[in-house]
Amino acid sequence: MRIFILLSRIPYPLEKGDKLRAFHQLRELSKKNEIILCALNPNPKLDKQKAFRALQPYCRSINFLDLPWYGRGWNMLLSFFMGLPFQCGYFYNNKAASKVKKLIKEYNPDHIYCQLVRTAEYLKDINIPKTIDYQDVFSYGMKRRINKSPFYARPFMKMEYKRLLAYEEKVFDIFDNTTIISFPDQKLIPHPKRDKIHVIPNGVDHDFFSPRTAKKKYDLLFTGNMAYPPNVDAAEFLSNEIMPLVWKSKPDAKLMLAGASPDKRVLALKSESIAVSGWMDDIRDAYASARIFIAPMRIGTGLQNKLLEAMSMKIPSITTPLANDALQAADRQEILIGKNANELAENIVDLLNDEGLHQKISENGYVFVKKNYSWEEATEKLNQIFSGKSID
Repeated sequence: MRIFILLSRIPYPLEKGDKLRAFHQLRELSKKNEIILCALNPNPKLDKQKAFRALQPYCRSINFLDLPWYGRGWNMLLSFFMGLPFQCGYFYNNKAASKVKKLIKEYNPDHIYCQLVRTAEYLKDINIPKTIDYQDVFSYGMKRRINKSPFYARPFMKMEYKRLLAYEEKVFDIFDNTTIISFPDQKLIPHPKRDKIHVIPNGVDHDFFSPRTAKKKYDLLFTGNMAYPPNVDAAEFLSNEIMPLVWKSKPDAKLMLAGASPDKRVLALKSESIAVSGWMDDIRDAYASARIFIAPMRIGTGLQNKLLEAMSMKIPSITTPLANDALQAADRQEILIGKNANELAENIVDLLNDEGLHQKISENGYVFVKKNYSWEEATEKLNQIFSGKSID
């Protein structure tokens, strides 16, 4: 099949969850299909040549459509009067829309696949079989962020939450098929037929994220895009509330916060006991340097790729019920779960003190992700959807 893929960002480098999901799905889809890639680009600093080289082996055609900054404010204003989510306006551009339609006409694809509701406006009037990947439930993530945001931002966020909620329902009826990252996310889509949304989980590159033997410089590690609000919140929660409890019994415990574009709030956490790395050329070096991985997520939705990667490298992992809701690992068997700072700190101390527990969680977690999270198996479901076959 010839598949036209529309993305809201260029899927390289893989420092964001949507880019990682898109890259691996694209790579797997290319094994059985001809890929026409069209990626919007709101980032003028991105190295497009490097991204092109990384994507070229998987695509017949690669098209990057720049979104100039000077048009975004106007488009967001238009989205306000149209009742659309502001992020739809942020990622929409008339020139880009014309190019998308031109490319679709030129290549005449058998199927169109787009990622995230922010791309839906580009395709709503296209009469070719099409599928949209919600990935996460943006409205729910926005709702959880409202109370943790500054008071002056809350009215805007409440408005965006309501608009996203309405738009997520509307999008369902625009597309022939819909996909999402997990069953818990599926249940949050505000549409009476949400059970028809296909659950396509993420995978993990097990060959790339494989166990390593290395000196453990840090006791704890948390990774992620450190400009993403849920990760910023988790980093602050970990550093300011969890670690002080750990230090009571483990005063020498050291934490590493690793990930791209650290927010100033994350940079402010740096101390003798807390390292903030920023971007790393090979994130596996961070995983290999830590005894324990923790993802203390309190806001956000979807499957945490960071947990899949850590567990694939046999690093015992700790998280919250929120993050494990999508992962579905067994508590005290494959992962350790804590509902609050006290429980998370206790889990950390238990793993630091109990070598048997440390080995059990690392081994069982590794087996769990190997068995349940494969890019090849997950993306095969997309092939079936695109070809019109029913899937379980």
